[in-house]
Amino acid sequence: MSEFDLIRRYFTRATPGALLGVGDDAALLQASEGNVLAVSTDMLVCGTHFLSDADPFLLGHKALAVNLSDLAAMGAAPRWATLAIALPAADEMWLAQFSAGFFALADQHGVELVGGDTTRGPLNLCVSIFGEVPAQQALRRSGAQIGDDIWVSGCLGGAALALAHLQGRIALSEAELAACLPALHQPQPRVALGLVLRGIASSAIDISDGLLADLGHILEASQAGAEIEFAALPVSAVLQACQTPPLIKQLAIRLGHQETMTKSLVMIRGGREGFGVEFFHQLILSGGDDYELCFTAPAAQHAELSNISARLDLPLTRIGKIVAGRGCIVRDASGNPLDIETGGYDHFR
Repeated sequence: MSEFDLIRRYFTRATPGALLGVGDDAALLQASEGNVLAVSTDMLVCGTHFLSDADPFLLGHKALAVNLSDLAAMGAAPRWATLAIALPAADEMWLAQFSAGFFALADQHGVELVGGDTTRGPLNLCVSIFGEVPAQQALRRSGAQIGDDIWVSGCLGGAALALAHLQGRIALSEAELAACLPALHQPQPRVALGLVLRGIASSAIDISDGLLADLGHILEASQAGAEIEFAALPVSAVLQACQTPPLIKQLAIRLGHQETMTKSLVMIRGGREGFGVEFFHQLILSGGDDYELCFTAPAAQHAELSNISARLDLPLTRIGKIVAGRGCIVRDASGNPLDIETGGYDHFR
């Protein structure tokens, strides 16, 4: 199968929303009247962002989802995408599954694939996405104001927990892994939320590198500081359950032997004796791959955001506030600042 057969068979579809789609040297796109284009690009590299045996359907989903998440953070409506893909070989079964996963999510959000490139090489996926947003309604990182509330959608830490298992840093049970793998492999971009946050949120960003790192971008752009209440953070249910294994603690208490408790932790929880408070904090605050939205809004919008949460059937949680100064302080239940060592993922550190 030639490069062009591959493109025709797996990546060419009708593009009625574009002036010109796949098949020429460039696509021709035109934003609707009153809108500007929002454009973002993300790359997924085998060995860095996913394992070589990753499910191709889920990989097709994620390749597009991480880009849709960027548009959601801008309050933009998705329209078009391009896909550049390097492949070790033209594996037709793999391509069929990958393209099915990609287009299933594309159809869900009305995205047309209008171009791209294919080449032979180490597996590498690069998607560029184009959306539309009224120029004055685009959500930016620079709009946070002192006194604004800080919010996050969904739950945090599930994807980082699954990744820690796959990297061999911890060992989860089959049930625990099954509960958190979808957060890592099949994130749900919060496009609908981004659209309704226009005119309500003062700033927004998607959480890809970790809450503290990404909130830090808002703080830098807005020249402000933040205070976060750790107890308010919406934590993945499986992560919360893993952090405190009550049955093991009860067993140790009944036997009255600390050594039994330690051995039980190793035996029953898969060698997770190192899964302590610091690791728990790291997964939630710095783990990344959540692809939830972190946004700020005036305190007066609290009731409206509660209504939006109910309409979208999506948890929205107030986790802190914007304050004067620089940087972010995370406080425990007693109001004392936590000592957090790492701020998030960085490809070059």
